Amino acid sequence: MTPLRQRMLQELQRRNYSPSTTRGYLLAVKQFADYFHQSPEKLGAEEVRRFQLYLLQEKKLAAGTVEIRMSALRFLYKKTLKRRDIGLDDLIFPKTPQKLPVVLSPEEVTRMIEAARNRMHRTILLVLYGTGIRRTEASLLKVSDIDSERMVLHIHQGKGSRDRDVPMTAKLLEALRDYWRWRKPKIYLFPSTEGHRGVEQPISDKTVWYACKEAAARAGIQKRIGPHTLRHSFATHLLEAGADLRTIQLLMGHAHLEQTAVYLHLSQRHLHAAINPLDRITITNYGQTPKAEDNPL
Repeated sequence: MTPLRQRMLQELQRRNYSPSTTRGYLLAVKQFADYFHQSPEKLGAEEVRRFQLYLLQEKKLAAGTVEIRMSALRFLYKKTLKRRDIGLDDLIFPKTPQKLPVVLSPEEVTRMIEAARNRMHRTILLVLYGTGIRRTEASLLKVSDIDSERMVLHIHQGKGSRDRDVPMTAKLLEALRDYWRWRKPKIYLFPSTEGHRGVEQPISDKTVWYACKEAAARAGIQKRIGPHTLRHSFATHLLEAGADLRTIQLLMGHAHLEQTAVYLHLSQRHLHAAINPLDRITITNYGQTPKAEDNPL
């Protein structure tokens, strides 16, 4: 790692950025430097503009992905290098299309869980769908976070550095106990192997992502699937079962209710609950063709 990226890492750690965000930001800065074959310290607003066009026009990256790259460069120049010659107008974000997240049906979730490659992957999927937690939160779960007396999982320092408890069902607790008897984890619920991150270390959140992608492929599900798909499915299915938005907000760890309201657009129960105006009118000659003399045109 270069001295500049080391400085940036320290600044990210001081502000308690998540491991996944930190990893993404450092990668973005490396790609920026590699593209121009120079240190970002020697580059400026014009290079940022050219790099953004390269990502959009040549690499064909999605606007949301480019936005993450620009966020990384904004942090680099504003927080790490404290460059005053580069303004926010030079670090603009591309307009991101507002798309609804993918949601699985309960039947698809069942197929996906049953198709998991091994018992650990199956348990990871059960935890994701049974609690709605994020993939990084799942990867960092400890055995001590399972509170069987209160039937909750303790989530420590989730997104936004917020702690929260999420309820467990008896079915999930039994699955976790079965997994523990098989793997016998000591510290982290999902420990890494000796050949990867080392013993008594948590798995990478990439392992959680891989478990979801592989299970979806094995189940023959063609939708674009990731750990967040099970999170979205959890929230949508809760809403369809009658849970209110405020409760779902707390379970999901959303800072604002607006983030949770998107599930109203995904809930079939809510979409079909409204009375369609077409059903409020009566059409007596439905299916009949008007006579020619009745048509003024």
